[in-house]
Amino acid sequence: MRFILLTILSVLLVVFLGPIASFWVVMIGIGLLSALIFPNSFGAFMGGALGMGLGWVGLSIYIGLTTASPLPDRMGELMGLGSGMTLVAATGVLGFLLGGFSALSGVLFRKMIRPVPQNVYKG
Repeated sequence: MRFILLTILSVLLVVFLGPIASFWVVMIGIGLLSALIFPNSFGAFMGGALGMGLGWVGLSIYIGLTTASPLPDRMGELMGLGSGMTLVAATGVLGFLLGGFSALSGVLFRKMIRPVPQNVYKG
């Protein structure tokens, strides 16, 4: 449940905050979200990764379809990727990695500052 909540909130954060802020602001936001929701480490990585990756792919496809610009195809050819859709896929992979590692950083930061009980009988 926390994984799904983190994924949905990450997508919303990317879609609404992404056009007005830089990518690193969105990464800090995903890290804070994951620290507040506090899923396990794998769930945090996958939730943040899917959220940011799907958000970036969705936004780039939406912008490409609504503007009907030849710029994605030209940039894909310029970068040696072939087509604009390959460039969209590369954008999705980059967003997947950035979102995943920012969410994982948020969870690990919360684990780091959480107090650990001392001298507790663990038998």
